[in-house]
Formats: sequence, structure tokens, C-alpha cells
Amino acid sequence: MMQANPMEIPRPMLTRRFVIGAAAAVALAAQASFSMAAEKIDVVTTTGMIADAAREVGGELVDVRELMGPGVDPHAYRQTRTDIVAMANADLVLWHGLYLEAQMEQFLLELARDNAVVAVAEDMPRNLLIGHDDYEGRYDPHVWMNPNLWSRVVLNVRDALIEALPEQEEALRANAEAHLEELSALANYTTEVLSSVPAESRMLVTAHDAFNYFGSAYGFEVVGIQGISTESEAGLRRIAELVDMLVERDIGAVFVETSVSDRNIRALIEGAAAEGHEVVIGGELYSDAMGEPGTYEGTYLGMIDHNATVIARALGGDAPEKGMADLLN
Repeated sequence: MMQANPMEIPRPMLTRRFVIGAAAAVALAAQASFSMAAEKIDVVTTTGMIADAAREVGGELVDVRELMGPGVDPHAYRQTRTDIVAMANADLVLWHGLYLEAQMEQFLLELARDNAVVAVAEDMPRNLLIGHDDYEGRYDPHVWMNPNLWSRVVLNVRDALIEALPEQEEALRANAEAHLEELSALANYTTEVLSSVPAESRMLVTAHDAFNYFGSAYGFEVVGIQGISTESEAGLRRIAELVDMLVERDIGAVFVETSVSDRNIRALIEGAAAEGHEVVIGGELYSDAMGEPGTYEGTYLGMIDHNATVIARALGGDAPEKGMADLLN
């Protein structure tokens, strides 16, 4: 798996507002040449992360609508009648694949027979994927937790948009290259701040196993109360085992997620307290969905910046309070 080198990009490049390189300049020039009279295409995506990539690459060439907003669990989401109409009428539908949208998969496969429908993470090289404990022959779909892996998805989004807008290939490639520069800066920042967490503290306890690619990329042991899919329920025995682990290893912080109930996490905290061991909530992480639209955390860059910064600070590492770009709320 590709690893980011925190020394490759100077610190000022880490501010999103000022990531201006040759590719970004080309992207701006390409956008300037785009005629506002040209008709945009309608793109529908399942998750907010894919929608963000489509907006970054498509720019003013696309109108993008995501089906799953903040706090929505993609593992359990089922398409509504409004969703069906939107996808059927879209010029392009982008979904994740890798069994993330488990309840929608059959519908999306059927829709692809007659419509432009692309699973942007499905063809990820299998040697880069983590096996799925709950489903034989399936893989952990949470690849966005590693910016280097997510860059591969962005390239697939770019290619799908070029297929839909072949006459705008130059602009789409330039936009994608500019966004990939931002993702490279993000990967450098996350590597830098997470490597500052003491080795003995690199344990991430969350509601479900959404952070395995994070753990693999940054050297953290990841413990999810539930499995990769939120459909699995954590039993009393599992909670008791994790309480014992927290006490034995003197873990003082666990994390809740915006798209998963905090019930099991709070049961852990109460169980540890009953054993005389204090555990606090280290912060709220974005796992399967981004933050509110119009906020920095409502972008992919902001989502990962937030997670890395919160985790590093809660577990004894060194990270700026406002994150990579000084934009965190």
C-alpha cells in the first residue's frame, strides 16, 4: 500500500486555500474556457464522499446530487421512490461498490443494464483491499479512510465523467490533477500528525469497523464494537471483552461516529467505570458520511482532516487545534 511521506510537501501547501501548483493553474484556465452556455450533466451519487469527488472533478460541468447525506448509514440505506426517479433520469450514476450499499446493490446492477452507472471503487486492486469478516469473498469497503487509496477512486470518477463528457476531457483531467494535489497534501498531513501519537497509545476504539484502512495506513490497532457492516449487533459478551481490554491496556479514550448510534460506546464507558477505570469520549468521527453541507467537514478533505486531527490530539499526539487548513470548527 502506498504510504505518504510528510516531508514531500512543505507545510504551507497543507492549507487547502493555497494549494496552487501547475495542475491547479491548468485547471483554472480550463474552467475559464468553459462556456457557461454549455449544458451541465446531472450526476447522482450514493455517498457524500463520491459526490465531493464528482464536484471537484466536474466543477461547473456537473450538477451533483448525493442520496445519502450527513449521518446516513450507507450499509442500511434503501432507495426511496424519489431516489429511483432521480437515478433513472440522471446522465450518470456513481456508486461505491464493494458491498457498501448492500441494500441497493441489486437495484443498481439492474439499472446499469440501460443507464450509465459506475461503481467507482469496485475495481480497486484486490491486493490493496482488506478482507470482509462477515461475508466470504467480500472486502472492507471503507477505502476513503486512506487518502492514497481514495485517489484511485477519484481517478475512476474522472474517467466516468470523461465517458459522459468526452468533449470536456482536458478540463476534467486538469480538475482531477488539481484535486489529487490536495489529496497528496492531506495524506502528508495525516501521516505527520498521526505519527506523533505515542506507539503505546495507537489504539482506536470505535462503534464499528470503518477504520481498518486508517489503521493499516497509519500503524493503529483498530477495534470496532460491531463488524464492518453496521447490520451486525454487538452482544453483551463482546462488550464485556472490550471492557476488560480497556482496563488491561489502560486505554483512556474511545470514539463515537456521526452515522452510528453511540449506544455501544457508552456501554463500554459505563462498563469500564464499574471496573474503576475512567474512559472518556475522545471525539466524534466521520466514518460512513461527511459533515453538514457548506462546512469544511462537509468535504472529503475536511472529513479526513477532522478525523486525523481529533484522533491525534485525543491520543496524545501533536496536531493543530484547527487542523491542516486551519478550518476545523
